[in-house]
Amino acid sequence: MARFSSKLKARLESDFTRSREGARELYLGALLVPSASALVRELAQLEHSPGQRFGNRASVVTLGLKGLPEMVARRGLRGGIAARVLSQLYFGFRPRAVFELALTAEARARGVPTAQPMGAVVDWVAPFAYRSWYLTRKEPGVTLWEFARSQPPPSGCEQVLEGAREAIVAMYQAGVYHADLNLHNLFVRSGASGPEVIILDLDKARLFDRALGSKQRLRIQARLLRSVRKLDPRGQFFNAQALARLGLQ
Repeated sequence: MARFSSKLKARLESDFTRSREGARELYLGALLVPSASALVRELAQLEHSPGQRFGNRASVVTLGLKGLPEMVARRGLRGGIAARVLSQLYFGFRPRAVFELALTAEARARGVPTAQPMGAVVDWVAPFAYRSWYLTRKEPGVTLWEFARSQPPPSGCEQVLEGAREAIVAMYQAGVYHADLNLHNLFVRSGASGPEVIILDLDKARLFDRALGSKQRLRIQARLLRSVRKLDPRGQFFNAQALARLGLQ
């Protein structure tokens, strides 16, 4: 279950406006509040649209509303065995999308590079059963795994790999523990001065009042290294030099 600390509650209340439309609960940033009704209609259409979906388990769609920056909306989808039965359905009084919204906003305030959180929409289908959408500003770019495969040798990724390490260190210093850091949620976006790396998918993260300790850092690094070994078992894209730049040696 998501843990809403007093700091996360305060961040949610300061950065987002909560409203309801029947059984639907919305937490929206200031830019989206005037377009709440249009947003709900667009999400309803996308729910049943055969349009292009991407991301983990094809759960992400592009969302465009007139006068607003382009966004992506990620539908909460279960993985593993539970997905066969429950799919989009979650249980609890503290929706994960809302938790991720508050934690990501707090992480950004602490200096962690992430996609800008825009809002969350929760559809309550029973008193403690829900489906949800999580909204962020759309970033131009690709995952670190996609980027690495697009470069000739791993040495061509030096700047990006060092940028990824800097983003991870910023996360450590901010006291954000990412439970599932992998090559798919390190994202290389196009910045004004070149490629930048941001961190995505903080729905399973934990927030601490101080910088992460060595054991926590090692667990994050071990998870990232497992992702590298799984996707690139022969070291074709992530050789010893590349791993060192990522801080994994």
